[in-house]
Amino acid sequence: MGVRFLDYLAPFCQLLPEISKPERKIAFKEKVLWTSLTLLIFLVCCQVPLFGIMSSDSADPLYWIRVIIASNRGTLMELGISPIVTSGLIMQLLAGAKLLEVGDSPKDRAVFNGAQKLFGMVITFGQATVYVLTGMYGDPSELGAGICFLIVLQLFCSGLIVLLLDELLQKGYGLGSGISLFIATNICETIVWKAFSPTTINTGRGTVCNRSVVTFCLTHLSWDRMSVPWCGG
Repeated sequence: MGVRFLDYLAPFCQLLPEISKPERKIAFKEKVLWTSLTLLIFLVCCQVPLFGIMSSDSADPLYWIRVIIASNRGTLMELGISPIVTSGLIMQLLAGAKLLEVGDSPKDRAVFNGAQKLFGMVITFGQATVYVLTGMYGDPSELGAGICFLIVLQLFCSGLIVLLLDELLQKGYGLGSGISLFIATNICETIVWKAFSPTTINTGRGTVCNRSVVTFCLTHLSWDRMSVPWCGG
């Protein structure tokens, strides 16, 4: 018999921000509008840099998994969807192993979803704290306690926004799942940015554009294919 641990979390779940269920059927046009607004907020957060971090030329330790967790280094979307996925997996695992007793009533399901959200917020705060203390944004002693707290606060607030956006889509206001949409949007953004990025790179033979599409066109239109015009740094 499982432990009714969720009963102890119910008072705390009532204090969490929550998206109310729609009182009427949402029209398709409204769902498209809400989905577009959600993705717009996500894309803006992907481009807003964190305030107070130090620039670093070191390799990104999470480079190969950022596409999976819809994360952008050094931005408000540093954590991506990892808190949502982690909290969901752990709570479902505990419920499946009968370590948590979850009933079939709407009240029990609401408490379970609230506990999952609460756990996601705890993971967000813990993950943000670990990122800062391990020096991912610079030496904490050089940043100072105030800047470290500000970075953690930014990551926590952005993680809470992601949780609410995912809940908004799950409650029926939008189309599809927030997790899958965020991953697909992050992949599309990466492809477009790599194709038309205004940045330049040094290949050892000079500075060339980092825009793959523009570089391809300029290279094949240029008489000297070893150099790309209009891309000097």
